[in-house]
Amino acid sequence: MASFSFGTGNAAKLLRIPLYAVGRIGTLLVPRGRRWVFGCGAGIGDGALALQRHASALGHDTLWLTASEREDGDATALGIPFVRKSGVRGWWATARAGVIVVTHGLGDVNRYADGGAFVVQLWHGIPLKRIGLDSPATTQVPDIPGARVLRGIVAVLYRAAAQRIRVLPAASHRARGRLESAFGLGDDRVVVTGEPRVDVLSARTDAERRTHASDVLRDAVGEIDEAARTILYAPTWRDGAPDPAVPTAAEWILILRLLEEQNAILLVRSHPWEPAATHPRCPADECGRWAPPSSPM
Repeated sequence: MASFSFGTGNAAKLLRIPLYAVGRIGTLLVPRGRRWVFGCGAGIGDGALALQRHASALGHDTLWLTASEREDGDATALGIPFVRKSGVRGWWATARAGVIVVTHGLGDVNRYADGGAFVVQLWHGIPLKRIGLDSPATTQVPDIPGARVLRGIVAVLYRAAAQRIRVLPAASHRARGRLESAFGLGDDRVVVTGEPRVDVLSARTDAERRTHASDVLRDAVGEIDEAARTILYAPTWRDGAPDPAVPTAAEWILILRLLEEQNAILLVRSHPWEPAATHPRCPADECGRWAPPSSPM
């Protein structure tokens, strides 16, 4: 996936202001129904998938809005009805929906047709770092004349979009305060319920969860020695900046030697928005028996 930066993303939003206005007028004319539409900036998954499965099991009419052929294929494999979020069909599906569920932003669905809907923002993690209105990165724009004014416009637009959120679940009261600040929302909209993306991890018995986790790892990276210690490194996104934690070739050699000594396996799950490879760049004889997985997790 190509790298994303707030600067380029916000510049594109400013250029699309006329489309937002036209879309908003359209949603005033189109009556909303009872369908739930889902979107996720990371693909078919995250808390949106957990909630879609739950809503569908309760009998709600659900539809996923996809952004690529890969997402189309994933939705098909899971038996989830879908349409592409861009274009007329995506706009119509979003404009007619009674409930819109997103995990990243309103761009997870058709961004021009969310006005007037009941918006559920699940977010995609616990905010240990500054996000939203609390992060200067959110209002970044290209370094051009008038950039300060443009940042102010972006801040107003971001706050206005956040006010459309009707429900934002939080994992704890501490997370709740951070989410309220980041989105400029009151405590009547940010509620401590737990997160759908995490709740699914506590389903089943302990033994069943271990078996399921082992199956998922095996599908992703192949057979793993049961005696080996498995370590997962999953860095966060750094607002488009390079990940400073990516080891150098010399550091990778030290890491790999230590893994050999400790009979441990390191799994690296890069952030979906990070284009940089994090696998070792060292001679094959130094890398030993380590090899990157043939497909990402």
